[in-house]
Amino acid sequence: MQSPFLCFLPAALGLISLLVVSECPPLGLESLKVKDTQLRASSYKRRGLGPHRGRLNIQSGTVDGDIYDGAWCAQYRDKKQWLEVDARRLTRFTGVILQGRNSIWSWDIVHTYKVQFSNDTLVWKPCMNGTEEAIFEGNQDAETPVLALFDTSTVARYIRINPQTWYQNGTKGDICLRAEVLGCALPDPNSIYPWQTEPTESKDKLDFRHHNYKEMRKLMKSVQDECPDITRIYSIGKSYTGLKLYVMEISDNPGKHELGEPEFRYVAGMHGNEVLGRELLLNLMQYICQEYKRGDQRIVHLVKETRIHLLPSMNPDGYEMAFKKGSELAGWSLGRYSYEGIDMNHNFADLNSVMWTAIELETDQSKLINHYFPIPEQYTTEEAFVASETRAVISWMQNIPFVLGANLHGGELVVTYPYDMTRDWAPREHTPTADESFFRWLAVVYASTNQVMSNHDRRPCHNKDFLRYNNIINGADWHNVPGSMNDFSYLHTNCFEVTVELSCDKFPHASELPIEWENNRESLLTYMEQVHRGIKGVVRDKDTGAGIADAVIKVDDIDHHIRSVADGDYWRLLNPGEYRVTATTDGYFPSSRTCQVMYDHYPTICDFRLTKMPKERLKELLMKGGKLPKDLQLRLRQLRMRKGKDGKQ
Repeated sequence: MQSPFLCFLPAALGLISLLVVSECPPLGLESLKVKDTQLRASSYKRRGLGPHRGRLNIQSGTVDGDIYDGAWCAQYRDKKQWLEVDARRLTRFTGVILQGRNSIWSWDIVHTYKVQFSNDTLVWKPCMNGTEEAIFEGNQDAETPVLALFDTSTVARYIRINPQTWYQNGTKGDICLRAEVLGCALPDPNSIYPWQTEPTESKDKLDFRHHNYKEMRKLMKSVQDECPDITRIYSIGKSYTGLKLYVMEISDNPGKHELGEPEFRYVAGMHGNEVLGRELLLNLMQYICQEYKRGDQRIVHLVKETRIHLLPSMNPDGYEMAFKKGSELAGWSLGRYSYEGIDMNHNFADLNSVMWTAIELETDQSKLINHYFPIPEQYTTEEAFVASETRAVISWMQNIPFVLGANLHGGELVVTYPYDMTRDWAPREHTPTADESFFRWLAVVYASTNQVMSNHDRRPCHNKDFLRYNNIINGADWHNVPGSMNDFSYLHTNCFEVTVELSCDKFPHASELPIEWENNRESLLTYMEQVHRGIKGVVRDKDTGAGIADAVIKVDDIDHHIRSVADGDYWRLLNPGEYRVTATTDGYFPSSRTCQVMYDHYPTICDFRLTKMPKERLKELLMKGGKLPKDLQLRLRQLRMRKGKDGKQ
C-alpha cells in the first residue's frame, strides 16, 4: 500500500522526481554546515527569533528576548508563514525533522505542516497527497524531534516548511520551530556550485561510523591485534547495567608504570549522548597504531615517552539509549545521564567547598593543605548518590599517577579549565586555581589547533559567543558546576585536566565524522604532548638511593603542591620560567633547588636526594642491629652537647 504522503513535481518545471528513497544525511542545520545566509523566512518576530535560529536542538539563553533565542518564530500567526532552506545545489530531499521552541518561558510548537520545493524561489510546488497537498505531523512537545520521511524523494534546490496548525495558548501561541532537512546532494560535474567544495573526507583510513557497545569492543580488539606490542585493553569497572568501562592503554611497555614516564588520559562519553569524543578516541587509537607501524617519528616518540590511556565511553548505558534513537532523533538530553539518572559531570566529590571552608576557618595559613584533599566520608558510603561509573573512575585516578588529562564533551565549541565551581555558589564567576596560567596554556593549545575553533568566521553554536574569549573560558565563569571531574582531579590527585566541548552538534551524523576527525586530530596530539612540559625528576634517599614516595613538591609562588609516586618519580606541569622548587617528606631534611623550564618540547630534569634526619636514621639502624656510622655518631654528640648547654642555662 502506498503512503498517503506522496511528493511529486511536474517534469515541466525541470525538477526531477525520484521514486526510490535512500538514506540521506542531514543538510547540516544543526551542525552549522548550513550557513545563516542559506536560511530565510516569511517573517520573524525579532532578530533573536530569526530564521538563523530555526536549527534542530539549538539552545536559547536564560534571558527571554535576547539575540540568542531558541527557534525561528514567525511575526504573524497564519498559514502563510514558512522557513526556507537553500541547499545551494540540486539536492534529493528525503525528509524533515521538526522540533518546538527551546525556552524556559514559552511553549511554542507546530502540530502540522506542509512542504514545498523550488529551483528558483519563484515557482513553488507542494509535496502532494494524491490530489491534495500532503500534511505532515509535527510536534506534541517542544523537545522531542519528529521525523517525516517523504514517500518519494524530490530533487530541487530550495525547500520550505509551511506550518498549518500550532499550539495556541489563547492569543499568545506563536508559530515557532527548529528543523533539520535530510537530503543527498547530486553530483556537480560542471562545477556550477563552486562554493560547495568543503572537504567531506579524511585522508586517514579509519573506521568512520558510530559504534555501539559491541562494535566498540570489536574495534578496540582489532587495534590490539594489529599492534599487540604497544597496546593493552583493560576495564576499570562496570556501568549500572553491567557494561564494562574499557580503556585502551598505548605504551612501548604496556601494563606497567615506567620510572620517569608520565601518564596521560582522555575520557569521553561522560554524557552518553555527546558521542563525538567516543568516536574520536576510537579514531585516535587506530591512528596511533597505524602511524607507529609506519614509523611516524612523532607518534613513535609519543608512544615511547608517554603512557597513554583512552576511555572512550564513561557512560555506556546512556550512549546505548541515544544510539538506538539515532543521531538526529535522540534530542538534546536523551542518554545524557547514567541509567540511574545521575549527571556524572556533577557527581564527583565536592572538594572545593572542603578547601574554601578550611581557608575560612584556619587563621594560620601555614597549616593549610592545598593538594590531595581527602574525600569526605559521607561520599564514600554505599548509600551515597554516586554512580557506579563515577566510583570506577575515582578508583582509576587513585591507582594510576596521571599527570594530565582531558574529558571530551559536546554541544559547544570551547575549552574550559578549572575551577568549574564558583566559591560562593554564584551562577557564574571567574574562579581561578593557583595554576591559572598553565591551565590557560592548556586550553589555548587545544583551541588554537582545532580547525573549527580557530576559524574566526564561524558563528556561535547556541547562546554564548566564545569567539570573544578565543574559545577558552574558566569553567566557573561559564556556569557553576559543583562536583566536576576537573576540580576533583586537581584537588585530589596530581592530574591537571580540562574539558573540551567538541562540536555544536552533540550527536553528529556519521557522514560528519571524517571531517570532525580532521578538525580535531592535531589538537588531540598536541594536547597530549603537553604532558612533557615543565619539570620532572626522582626524589631519592641520599644514602640508599631508593625512591621516596609521597614526597611533597612545592613551587614557590604557586600555592598548589603535588607528590612523588611509588618509585619516587614526579612531574610538575609548568610554563617556561625559573622556579624555586622544594621537596619535603616526613623524617627527611627538606631540599630546595632552582629549576629552569625552557620552551623545549621535553621537561627539565630536577632530581632531589633527601637526607634522613638523625632520629630517623638512628631508629632505622637500631631496628636492623647495625653499627652507627661516624657522621651519625658525631651528629648525635653535637645534639647532646647542645642539649646540655641549654639545660645549664
